[in-house]
Amino acid sequence: MARVRLSVEERREELLGAAVRQIEERGVAAVRIADVAASLGVSSALVLYHFSTKEKLVAAALTHAAEADLAHLRKLLGRRTTALRRLRAAVRWYAPTGHAKGWRLWIDAWSAALREPALRDVSRDLDQQWKAALTDVMAEGAAAGEFPCEDPAASAWRLTAFLDGLAVQMTSYAGSLSRAAMLQWADEALARELGIDGSDLTAASH
Repeated sequence: MARVRLSVEERREELLGAAVRQIEERGVAAVRIADVAASLGVSSALVLYHFSTKEKLVAAALTHAAEADLAHLRKLLGRRTTALRRLRAAVRWYAPTGHAKGWRLWIDAWSAALREPALRDVSRDLDQQWKAALTDVMAEGAAAGEFPCEDPAASAWRLTAFLDGLAVQMTSYAGSLSRAAMLQWADEALARELGIDGSDLTAASH
């Protein structure tokens, strides 16, 4: 059966989706242009037509993988409710035992970024978008008097660093910590950064 002819944008989306799957399966360092092409039954030349190097393909694939999670984060943080409720929902979703996808992908990407400047730029930009989204809502809640949070930007940095560190542990050593403990620690970290008691956070979220 002949392949359906796709537009340039549709073809790029198809290639990026395949690249993400191959990276998840093989890792950033081991994945090849040929692997992505073979998974779709197309030529390596077609992949190289859209992405001239493996590095550019991987960087674009990581951006593609992050876009859905970033969109969902902004949806959670944009709800018409208190800043406190929005932040708790976002943190519990982002936590390693929450529903955010791709922790193995991102841990692998962070490692590869130590040696690949293009990947470092992409991962840094995406990380800054996460922090900026949290900072904005923390600043909003502090301005509204919901919680003190004297330095929202610093709090967003510390909170994401804490969750990222737990993600490395939980992904590397599966089963070492229960989901209940993980979510409790995430709540405690959020409450600490906002300058409130954990009981206040729980009460405000019901």
